[in-house]
Parts: sequence; C-alpha cells; structure tokens
Amino acid sequence: MIDAKDRRLLDELMEDARKSVVDISNDLGIPRATVQERIKRMKQSGVIRKFVAIPDYSLLGRPVTAFIFVSFMPGAVSQRELGEQISHLPRVDEVHLITGEWDIVLKVRAGSMDELGKLVLDKLRAMKGVMRTDTCVCFNTLKEYA
Repeated sequence: MIDAKDRRLLDELMEDARKSVVDISNDLGIPRATVQERIKRMKQSGVIRKFVAIPDYSLLGRPVTAFIFVSFMPGAVSQRELGEQISHLPRVDEVHLITGEWDIVLKVRAGSMDELGKLVLDKLRAMKGVMRTDTCVCFNTLKEYA
C-alpha cells in the first residue's frame, strides 16, 4: 500500500506534522509537489487518519499516567460493549481490547493519585461487567506517540 518513500514521509510527519512541505521535501530529497501528492494520497486512502496536537499533560494538570487492565464478566455485557462504555469515562485516553489474561487495557491520565483512585474505585469497578482491575502507574514515559 505504501512504498519506502511514503514510509519515510510518514515518519517525518509522525515526528512533527507541523513541519513544512518544503522542509520535508528538502530533508527527503523529494520534490515539493510529490510530497504534497503523497500526503494527499495517504490521507485519502486512510493511511493517515488525522493530524492531532499532542499536549504535555503535566502542563494541563494531568501528570499521572496509568495503564489499567480490566477483566470483564461474560454474560453481563460483551467485551466490546464494556470497552465502549469505558471509553466515555473522563481521563480515559485509550481503550484496547486485548487477548491473554486480561480483556481490556486502558491508558489514563489523571491529575493526582487520588483522582486516579476515584476513577478506578468509584467509576470503573462500579460498571456492570467489570470483574476485576489491575492498575500500573507510570514512573516515566520515554517514548510516546499520540
């Protein structure tokens, strides 16, 4: 679907989507018009879903990052339904349906450990279909994309 030039272009955009087409063209040694056409094609084909701003969450008052593993109770709701419901909880940034010992993994950003605790204890564990949870708080993030 994409070739080596598209991949290099995509890598440049993933590093900094605000980088100008001229700068990308110069860095990759590809004509500006070709860079624009390749970006347009990747957007139309769905390879590039959207361009987003990635904030510094600590500057927004959400310095605590945690991954929460969720096991669901079959019969109460489906795994997909539970994941959809969880995705609407405040501070939940990502929801992934997974295989293995756990059924769902969440990425959450909270303002404090107290706020994280309230989310897990008062909201998440109270949801119909949640059997158990395991929360892993992040000490430091070394690499991250949106």
